[in-house]
Amino acid sequence: MGSDEIHTAGADGPKRGVHRLVAARVRLAPDAVATREAVGGTELTYRQLWRRSGALAARLTALGIGPGDLVALELNRGNDLLVALLGVTRSGAAYLPLDSHAPADRVALVLDDAAVRAVITGTGPSRRERPLRAPESALLLTLPTGADAETDHYADPDLDDESPCHVGYTSGSTGTPKGVVVPHRAVLDLVTAPVHGDITASDRVGQLANPAFDAFTWEVWGAWTAGATLVVLPSVVELDLERWTALLAEEGVTTALLTTSLFHMVAREAPGALAPLRGLLVGGEALDLAATRAVLAAGGPGRLTNIYGPTETTVLVTWFDCTEESLRGRTRVPIGHPVRGAELHVVDADLNPVAPGESGELLVAGASVTSGYLGRPERTAAAFLPHPDGPRYRTGDLVRLLPDGTYDILGRVDRQVKLRGFRIELEEVERAAAATGLTGAAFVEKSGEGHTALLLGAFLADPDHPGGAEAQGWELAEALARTLPSYMLPARWLPLRELPYGTTGKADRAHIRRLLEQPATPDGAGARSAAPAPSAAPAQEATPAQEAAPAPDTGARPADPLEARIAEVWAELLGVRDIAPDDDFIGLGGNSILATQTAFRLSERLGVPLTPTDVLLATDLADLAGRLRER
Repeated sequence: MGSDEIHTAGADGPKRGVHRLVAARVRLAPDAVATREAVGGTELTYRQLWRRSGALAARLTALGIGPGDLVALELNRGNDLLVALLGVTRSGAAYLPLDSHAPADRVALVLDDAAVRAVITGTGPSRRERPLRAPESALLLTLPTGADAETDHYADPDLDDESPCHVGYTSGSTGTPKGVVVPHRAVLDLVTAPVHGDITASDRVGQLANPAFDAFTWEVWGAWTAGATLVVLPSVVELDLERWTALLAEEGVTTALLTTSLFHMVAREAPGALAPLRGLLVGGEALDLAATRAVLAAGGPGRLTNIYGPTETTVLVTWFDCTEESLRGRTRVPIGHPVRGAELHVVDADLNPVAPGESGELLVAGASVTSGYLGRPERTAAAFLPHPDGPRYRTGDLVRLLPDGTYDILGRVDRQVKLRGFRIELEEVERAAAATGLTGAAFVEKSGEGHTALLLGAFLADPDHPGGAEAQGWELAEALARTLPSYMLPARWLPLRELPYGTTGKADRAHIRRLLEQPATPDGAGARSAAPAPSAAPAQEATPAQEAAPAPDTGARPADPLEARIAEVWAELLGVRDIAPDDDFIGLGGNSILATQTAFRLSERLGVPLTPTDVLLATDLADLAGRLRER
């Protein structure tokens, strides 16, 4: 953006802003339901939403907060969060939803970096339990209550198209997350006349996304600007899969956006559960062709669309409708065609256009391109290339144009990865590990694809550490858990006695990657059983001299029949052999998506109710077996 301040609309600018489309819906159908919490059934009509958000906007204005300011939202998903979001927008300020997965230290880092004027926190069910360390200059506010909770007497300030609507933080390769400034112009482009998934006033749109991520933008503004009902659904981790899919039907959800990982899980376990949906968008990672065909074969949904788009281009810039006909003869699902108004350019390393069919980096231009990075003019200049027709964003994604006019994504030009829909710069994890002072060097790689993918790390072991490499690995993992979100934590840390070097004199990442990809076994062979994540049991030390080789079959299987059934399901989902009773799910590479699948399969096979939370909270396999026996 070129400066440390958020752009402020000029005094003579036209009355603009995506919230004015919501105002039109309030006038058209004030008693229609704007938002509903599926758990509890609490609803707000468009009139109630407008009056409550107006009360907050009036309070912010009275405090001198408005255009040019940034207000953080620290509330659980639900009606209060949505009121706060709209109230901040109507005040002319931009909102910053805080990541519900992030530890307190990372939240404090984001709040300092963003220089927020205020933080809105929740009360009752909307209150988050984690400690909050806001800048001393920031005001801590809650939603107005009592007689001040609603008002019709508030006049929105003037904004222009470039006024920021919100800021979303993403992983940063420098070791610090960076804030993407999304202007009203880009959000308006997203929700007006889309070809990738139209929403009507009769729709009930599922709200599933973490508010800190860009899918939330499509859910909220897509629903409200169309006059639809936004249905706040619990996370799939909070309920067993059967109950969660049943809730979709009970709430009459017609339209939703799922992360690719969640879609893959439902496709494997209950492909017919998505059939009642009128429309479904799927995005975040490469869409599996077999999973897509399984869902289509099970009868639905009415329209299944694969979407692609970085945060810097406001949720999505390409779409591809998946049908039996459109997928016939394909070996992969393409990311498809550009959305209306988006321009795609495929270029080589010198930014020159490549011929159709050749691979190159994707540049995106058009109204969906955001304003840049908050307070980082150098990073903005490097990623948002100036052009007479408007900036072109360098996505870092390798693509090619296929003969049928669709685009196929091939990989990355850097070390950014996607894991369960989350965008992760591996350098940020490595820098965070080094910043702990517990190791002289750290290396992180993504292992596997789809639902079994996970992060694995290697660190330089200190020969003089009092507890040895095992204790050092524990300390490193625990220190990172205090600063990084859970999805950025390696499942295992492999200690290295010395660094392997390549012919260039730099650390040999290819060799380290081979070590990390050794099969996981309980005897210490392989990265997944080396230095642990916080909940895993310590194991033996590995050295650079170890080559990737098949792990020995130790035969260490549970003797107890119930434990053996659990181990069978874990092996299917985690790709791990020889699971022992004292192995724990997270330590073997488990995550929330896999926990949901585990709970579903065990419930089906054993006839005993089990939730993903049960799987995640169990200290080890034997503990999970004990929980099942109690039922």
